[in-house]
Amino acid sequence: MKLRIRLLTAFIVGSSFAILPVQARAAADDIITVDKVMTHDPVMIKEKDTYYLFATGQGISVMSSRDMKNWKFEPSVFAEAPQWAVDLIDGYNGHTWAPDVIYHGGLYHLFYSCSAFGKNTSAIGHATTPTLDRKDPRFKWTDHGKVIQSVPNRDSWNAIDPNIIIDEKGTPWMSFGSFWDGIKLVRLTDDLNAVAEPQEWYSISRRQRSVNVKAEDAGDGAVEAPFIMKHGEYYYLFVSFDYCCRGLKSDYKVAVGRSKKVCGPYLDRDGKSMEHGGGTILVKGNKDWAGIGHCAAYEFDGKSYFIAHAYSTKENGTPKLIIREINWTSDGWPEVEIY
Repeated sequence: MKLRIRLLTAFIVGSSFAILPVQARAAADDIITVDKVMTHDPVMIKEKDTYYLFATGQGISVMSSRDMKNWKFEPSVFAEAPQWAVDLIDGYNGHTWAPDVIYHGGLYHLFYSCSAFGKNTSAIGHATTPTLDRKDPRFKWTDHGKVIQSVPNRDSWNAIDPNIIIDEKGTPWMSFGSFWDGIKLVRLTDDLNAVAEPQEWYSISRRQRSVNVKAEDAGDGAVEAPFIMKHGEYYYLFVSFDYCCRGLKSDYKVAVGRSKKVCGPYLDRDGKSMEHGGGTILVKGNKDWAGIGHCAAYEFDGKSYFIAHAYSTKENGTPKLIIREINWTSDGWPEVEIY
């Protein structure tokens, strides 16, 4: 099918630093191959025989596929910006960053980031639906509002880039963070709507910031986009180092560590804690991709998958969807081939 293109000017931002590209998008009934999918901050889930991709975009971008190779655009999650976020976050206009999706307790839970560029005036929201199939009469996104908020000069962390994992005891946890003082982990209530009491907070990954950076500034401790995956006896923490969203100047890369406890400490292959700057580089840019990052990792039908966005050198730094299989070494470390 010939691709019918319309231009959509959008903020494509999943971190504290961004550019403003013009994104090409297919008409609603078009099928496009994976190599044509432009995206930032993708996450995925499977319901029955369909994969659903959620990503940064106006109202949260959504696509669907039966094979992870051919994708169709779906309507955005939110037709209008959540009013609680518009009222709370100065500068937020509905362009919503870095979602995460998980199935838990009979519902699909979507977490999303509301922020303003370069500030930690941020909040993470939460919405649910009983199904992702729009043809099902039960389909309806219900927004539950704010889960957590960061406030400048109060918090040394940034409430964006959420990721949810349910531990072996059935306890839900949310990791999140971008720049500032790194990646945090907090226990949630069973319905995933709020931080559980008494509160449990952990710092699980950080990089050293310059000593002269003001507290309200993001700084140069470039780590963000956490994703925790359980494989075998370990929890694996994936994070993104360095800078996204700069086209061909992007130097994004993914680092990983592991722990037998969801709260860490996460150690890299050399035994260094990620909370103290550690992290084994899993993927980085090459001749085809300027930078690769903001990843997610899943197991579908007995195979492990790595998904991320990467900046194509052949297309002048256009952000593209990357889906690759994860191979596991004999001592239990992930390896991903980027081509």
